[in-house]
Amino acid sequence: MEEIITKLQQSQEPCIRLKLYRDILDGENPEILKILGEEVKNSLRVSLLLSERNEEDKIPHHPYGKWYGAHWVLPILADIGYPAGDKSLTPLRDQVLKWLLSKDHEKHIKVIFGKVRRCASQEGNALYSMLKLGLADEKAEELAHRLMKWQWPDGGWNCDRNPEVINSSFMETLLPLRALSLLGRISGDNKAIVSAENASEIFLKRKMFRRLSDGSIIEEDFIKLHYPCYWHYDILVGLKVMAEAGFISDPRCSEALDLLESKRLPGGGFPAEGKYYRLSNKQAPGRSLVDWGGVSRTRMNEFVTLVALWVLKKAGRLK
Repeated sequence: MEEIITKLQQSQEPCIRLKLYRDILDGENPEILKILGEEVKNSLRVSLLLSERNEEDKIPHHPYGKWYGAHWVLPILADIGYPAGDKSLTPLRDQVLKWLLSKDHEKHIKVIFGKVRRCASQEGNALYSMLKLGLADEKAEELAHRLMKWQWPDGGWNCDRNPEVINSSFMETLLPLRALSLLGRISGDNKAIVSAENASEIFLKRKMFRRLSDGSIIEEDFIKLHYPCYWHYDILVGLKVMAEAGFISDPRCSEALDLLESKRLPGGGFPAEGKYYRLSNKQAPGRSLVDWGGVSRTRMNEFVTLVALWVLKKAGRLK
């Protein structure tokens, strides 16, 4: 463990050092946290994420442009420890809210056989980033209200318009769960807390990656490690959200935790086994202006490693 801690302490990435100090080493010195937060704010990765902002501090693309639109940039900033309360990000927030609360967007909300068919990952992603970055306002409250209103009887969400589909989706449920659990922790909103608890069952009763019908693996990508996941799902981001929401001690997480531990490299780190982005300056779906460490079965990915270590720590498995 000492070897991997030393490597991460020497990282060139401020967000890695911040998350190591705060999340793994339990550092609470406010002055050190402030210094590290400012380093994150002024880091190369952040400057690249925000490099396409115009004179109005907006990103001149559709907010949902993968992965360079405001809708994706904000949660990445939140995830890497960008300091909360930066009002220069308000125009990006407003871009996202204008899109999600528009009349045109509402046309895509369909009710079929009594269930709202909605890509709730969008509202969940937006709500989470606004709460985490200290940008939430009354319009963000409307996102939370909609999520709880649209929740299916089994506890999750789904955008599939096939009337025969009766189960919620992992991908459409994880981000709303993450957002509503954070809202509950911040505000004490009991409705949000209960909603998050109900949503957690979508994953827990399936042991985070198995079908209810026969116990088989739902998708092979679910058991590979990625960073960032964006709207996708794998056991790492699933366990991360369980840890954030307070469900990581549930025994139904055990098999996924065992699987995660089995992926540890000899030096103590964890690899990225797949990626959902393509590093490019050209405008195309799936492009990223930032390299998140690439993919290798034998080389540690710092971002994946920090998430994995934190999850194992919260589960009481990190010595």
